[in-house]
Amino acid sequence: MKKRNKLLNIALIAIVFLFLLAANNGLDSYKIRVLNLCAIYTIFGLSLNLINGFTGLFSLGHAGFIALGAYTTALLTMPEKIKTQNFFMESLIAPLNHISIPFLPALILAGLISAGIAFLIGAPALRLKGDYLAIATLGFAEIIRVVLNNAQSITNGALGLRGIPHFTNLYWTFGIAIVTIIIVASLINSSYGRALKAIREDEIAAESMGINLFKHKTIAFVIGAFFAGIGGGLLGNLMGTIDPSMFKFVFTFNILLIVVVGGMGSITGTVIAAFIVTIGGELLRFLDMEKVYSFGFISFTGIPGLRMVIFSILLMIIVLFFRTGIMGTKEFTWKSIFKYSNEKPLDEGGNK
Repeated sequence: MKKRNKLLNIALIAIVFLFLLAANNGLDSYKIRVLNLCAIYTIFGLSLNLINGFTGLFSLGHAGFIALGAYTTALLTMPEKIKTQNFFMESLIAPLNHISIPFLPALILAGLISAGIAFLIGAPALRLKGDYLAIATLGFAEIIRVVLNNAQSITNGALGLRGIPHFTNLYWTFGIAIVTIIIVASLINSSYGRALKAIREDEIAAESMGINLFKHKTIAFVIGAFFAGIGGGLLGNLMGTIDPSMFKFVFTFNILLIVVVGGMGSITGTVIAAFIVTIGGELLRFLDMEKVYSFGFISFTGIPGLRMVIFSILLMIIVLFFRTGIMGTKEFTWKSIFKYSNEKPLDEGGNK
């Protein structure tokens, strides 16, 4: 059984990369960009779901870790000439003004820096619970954004960074998304993952069973921040330009929307929701344009921000009628698929 599932997983990954090869050669740049965003938001969603869904924490600071990853990767991969053009008001500090390293090491360093900051933040914040933890993590995310906005000699301040090399492509984004899925799934299915779920269900009972709450919460928080930093690096090198205003609370809200829509505690749901929300956001982009639209007997004028209003309404509908999201805490597995396909329909006598 395990050998069959392993072969099926390898075959599925091969099919995905064959699809990427066809998409890379057959789709235009806009559609490729949307697919890249789908994979990047999958990474963001999984990293936040590990914290909020599987561990039961209420963190709202994800945008800060993503910002750290984006800036770190951008600064480490930009050529010296481009850095000089960006930092015309105040020179970039040494040795960053001369450093330029390959994309993969830059991504790993971005993840490690985000994880390091998460550890420093988590040490005091994770002793809080519920709304208090949400406020604390949101505050730390805003602190990170304000620092990025004012550290002129490191981040170029409010001007942001331009001319970031476009290293991100479909193979990078989907490859890292697959690695993230494998690592998170392995983590959740281990004894450590069962401890996280126990903390989510009942902290007092988990602690009475000998689970170190602070240790497990901190590790989940740090791992989530690590993948958020890597995703931020992919996003920065996909966009080609970043600035502190990109990483406001709305950014975290979009990722939280993916987690809630997919199901808090479901890897499969997060992946599905990342594609639905990202593609849906692109399809609804016309709502932000100040034009008159007519659909039969309905006529309205698009206004900036209307797309987010629609997303908010959809979130309210999901919370009211689909409280567990698309998948809840369920997962698609080969066992469940084969079990469903092997079921025989009942005959008139009620027999299979």
